[in-house]
Amino acid sequence: MNLLHANDRQGAYPPSWYAATAQPLDPFPELRGEARADICVIGGGYTGLSAALHLARAGRSVVLLEAHRVGFGASGRNGGQVLTGQRRDQDTLEARFGRDHARQLWDLGLAAVSLVRDLIAEHRIDAAWRDGVAHADRTAKGAAESQAYVDRLRRDYGYDMAEPLDRAGIRALVGSDVFHGGLVDWASGHIHPLRYALGLAKAAVDAGVTIHETSEVHHIRQRPTPQVRTGRGRVEADHVVLACNGYLGGLERQTAARVMPINNFIAATEPLGDRADDILAKDIAVADSRFVVNYWRLSEDRRLLFGGGESYGYRFPRDIAALVRKPMLEIYPQLADARIDYAWGGTLAITRSRLPDFSRPGPGLWNASGYSGQGVALATLAGKLIADAIAGDSAGFDVMARIRPRPFPGRGALRSPLLVLAMTYGRLRDRLGI
Repeated sequence: MNLLHANDRQGAYPPSWYAATAQPLDPFPELRGEARADICVIGGGYTGLSAALHLARAGRSVVLLEAHRVGFGASGRNGGQVLTGQRRDQDTLEARFGRDHARQLWDLGLAAVSLVRDLIAEHRIDAAWRDGVAHADRTAKGAAESQAYVDRLRRDYGYDMAEPLDRAGIRALVGSDVFHGGLVDWASGHIHPLRYALGLAKAAVDAGVTIHETSEVHHIRQRPTPQVRTGRGRVEADHVVLACNGYLGGLERQTAARVMPINNFIAATEPLGDRADDILAKDIAVADSRFVVNYWRLSEDRRLLFGGGESYGYRFPRDIAALVRKPMLEIYPQLADARIDYAWGGTLAITRSRLPDFSRPGPGLWNASGYSGQGVALATLAGKLIADAIAGDSAGFDVMARIRPRPFPGRGALRSPLLVLAMTYGRLRDRLGI
């Protein structure tokens, strides 16, 4: 199934709260005929836009091809959380890769958040940055582990931006009796993701990048020099950046075998007014400890933006609002009478290890994808690391490439059944409180 067209209308943003509160850029023309550039970037999300921007700043000619509109995919639909670290905690990374490599990954995670903040400030992007993301634990064991993790980050990494929360502390912060404790990371933050993507696109164009929208790539020829082909045009380039994430399809099979597209869903309530103070006492974002993660925050107009629920298969369910309302009311039963004004889905990509896939799958080809829910910061950083590597400094890219996840069993054939199995198992664990 071609996920570029499974759930969305060609060249149109989904009817989300983000799309309703962002000023779209004028459409960029479709690629027609032949073009030549130093680098061709495929994909107009955070990875592609960041790579294009940083490459253009370095004096390279860049053509970026987007199948729909810039920021159309997960980059314009996600929960907006800009998180420090990697998708796996430092305990796991140290056990798997050793302390030195884990420390390099930690430092890159911090650099990713700083890069997002710096780009927003430098280009005056109206992304509505807010400090603070909380992790809310569903069990007493999880709460104790969060306390220990805060202590460990302070002791071993000199990191003092994480604050532990006991049961009373999490209750006061998030207004729910469900949780036993958790932590708040005050260096992390949350943003309006679509406005951020559009701001990166504008900055890239100002730096000299040529963007073509509604220009779906259907083939990449690698030899003798890379050539990227769309329905009505082609681009000859010295380098090609694959920045497709969950929408890669069959463009590059080595990468496709390592990333699994999954759908995620968000609902936005009506403006809650003063009731919002009982939902979140501070303007932070929250994610809980469920395998099928719930995450939420308040919008600028005091709506609850709540992500949750799961579906099997790659088509969105008919009633996304009903799907998301169920986990929302488990945490906030007081919102039973709240109207849902917007509900939308999006496609992201996960890997077996939940760590991203950085690779060079062929001569002149560069790839970064599979951010597994932590893509706002890491995808932005990925674009810069690819640009640095093309310019001759591959140190950061190599650190990430050394953690390349293994392929899913059976390549593409088993990925959908495995998704169903994994989600069913995770849901069972959530219900049992494991």
